[in-house]
Amino acid sequence: MCRMAAQGSQNTLRNKQIAALKRMLNFNAPLSKTASAKEPTWKVLIYDKQGSDIISPLLTVKDLRNLGVTLHLLIDAPREQIADATALYFVMPTKENVTKICQDCRLQLYEAYHFNFITPISRTLLEDLAKGALETNCVTQISKVYDQFLHFISLEEDLFIVNAQRSDELSYYALNRPDSLDTDMKQICDMLVETLFSVFVTAGVVPIIQCPRGNAAEMVAEALDKRLRDNIKDARSSMFSGDNLSFSQLRQVHSMTKLLHYCQGVKQPFSRPLLVILDRNVDLATMLHHTWTYQALGHDVLEMSLNRVTLPPDPTSEGASVAKPPNKTFDLLISDRFWQLHRGSPFPTVADAIQVEVNEYKTSEEKLMRLKAAMSTPDEEGIDSDGTLVDNTAKLTSAISSLPELLERKKSIDLHTNIATALLNQIKERKLDLFFEMEDKLITKSSLDKSVLDVISDPSAGTAEDKLRLFVIYYTLSPDVSDDDLTPYTTALETAGADISALTYLKQWKSLTKMAAASVKAQKPTSSGGASSAMSNVLSQWMRSGSLLEGVRNLVIRTKDLPVTRIMDQLMDLKQSKETEDFRYFDPKLLRASDSSTPRSKTPFQEAYVFVVGAGNYIEYQNLQDYCRRQQSTTKRITYGTSELVNAHQFLAQLSALGKRKN
Repeated sequence: MCRMAAQGSQNTLRNKQIAALKRMLNFNAPLSKTASAKEPTWKVLIYDKQGSDIISPLLTVKDLRNLGVTLHLLIDAPREQIADATALYFVMPTKENVTKICQDCRLQLYEAYHFNFITPISRTLLEDLAKGALETNCVTQISKVYDQFLHFISLEEDLFIVNAQRSDELSYYALNRPDSLDTDMKQICDMLVETLFSVFVTAGVVPIIQCPRGNAAEMVAEALDKRLRDNIKDARSSMFSGDNLSFSQLRQVHSMTKLLHYCQGVKQPFSRPLLVILDRNVDLATMLHHTWTYQALGHDVLEMSLNRVTLPPDPTSEGASVAKPPNKTFDLLISDRFWQLHRGSPFPTVADAIQVEVNEYKTSEEKLMRLKAAMSTPDEEGIDSDGTLVDNTAKLTSAISSLPELLERKKSIDLHTNIATALLNQIKERKLDLFFEMEDKLITKSSLDKSVLDVISDPSAGTAEDKLRLFVIYYTLSPDVSDDDLTPYTTALETAGADISALTYLKQWKSLTKMAAASVKAQKPTSSGGASSAMSNVLSQWMRSGSLLEGVRNLVIRTKDLPVTRIMDQLMDLKQSKETEDFRYFDPKLLRASDSSTPRSKTPFQEAYVFVVGAGNYIEYQNLQDYCRRQQSTTKRITYGTSELVNAHQFLAQLSALGKRKN
């Protein structure tokens, strides 16, 4: 079977999902059998919205074409008959989709049909599909029906989210609204379990599970433990008949898979991974934190979803024409070297790196122009005694062969220049450097140069929402703030135009968590003492008019472990801590489930997954990756997952909605 490379960077969840998709697009056959000189079998890909969301961050149109996909269409879109084409479907097993499939069969839209369901299709829907095939007399045209177990979206090598039809289905608001019913919570739990089950079927491992008690995370952990345990018990249909089998998500697993897997030399890990399931309420402050790293900053202040970023028009160009310029949309591709290197870097470092890229590109371009000029002005004899023309011709040929790479580099430079310019406009307009610095000092318990109330009262500092975010972080991190203490802050916020409905919910949230928080001794984050590159003098030549970063504050970025990272450090290294001492422990491979808080594993974990129920963001994700990179004595990998990836504006809107419902 087609395998993943043994290298750690290639053996990630994202690459395993890409390999599974490629196998599916090869009619669920190993790519190695058809990848040699043979042309791929041409096909039409039919998907629903959820199938599109899974594929779009992973495979480009060029990738699909290389895999033989000549046309890709939504199942709900009007489609014409292509009588000699093979159709490959990648959809959710819903009543609506099965009805559409039966309609396609009745209209004889395609010559042959391959059905791939993102999650397992129920017996009832499978019977409806069989009945439809009989009624339309197209049974012989249906080649295969597969359950793919790919119900999650990989955004990075170590980042995934739930693939929900509607973003509000699994939101923090949906989990915490006061009128939610038990049936609503069960539905949410079932969707999360389906996603996590798909993740570990794709990864090919059965994790050890830990979670805190008494919240939604515990419900999900219990249900996932049962789902894994039941699947392992049924040896005939188990998706884990051989751990670490690539593509074990297919319903039929070939008998030679495990032998071939070993023959191909894929490394087997010495221990199973740890899965930690957490509730969003473990840390609300991080969800509202102003950030300073490239990817997280882009997600915070720009429109960014499924690795696609939308940029507003440049304010400097609006006066040039009567009509408002349209928004620009860019895809942040896996193949973008600059993005992969710098998405977790502080913004000043990114600005520096763009300047380096621009200089290197200009050097290459000038070299090419000099060669062109030399070729166009040879001496009178056509060649000089030193053979300079011949030498220049060879150099020009070499330069032309590297032209595609140069053009791709220019495209990347333009993309990141546009993104960085849009970010800088927001930083200067809203004084985001001021808010980041203050919040960073609040989180690290450092002394403030200016009081929170002074910043909130300053009409020139940020937007009303920026001020509300700063105050909520201050409020959630301060142990004792009375109603009388709140009054000047709420007055200043209302004067600034902020909607303070979120504070109504946060007061009740804080009172409910106060007893639990009192029993946990606060652990002061450590500071590395290192500084980011200075904000000044880093891109003076980037734009023609002056310094791009002029007027932006110099900052020192402290290294600190956020609560989720701190919990992962304690659980992976088996450290004793009051913060995690009461976490429940599940091992789906044990014959009997037990309600235990005592880890049975005596060996620290090298690989772990953390899944946050309720919401997550890039700040938390990046903090985990920074933690892994700081480990010098061992190599650790942590994959971050969440029910939805939201920015501070979206999360604050949910808190406000909860506050209004509680009035």
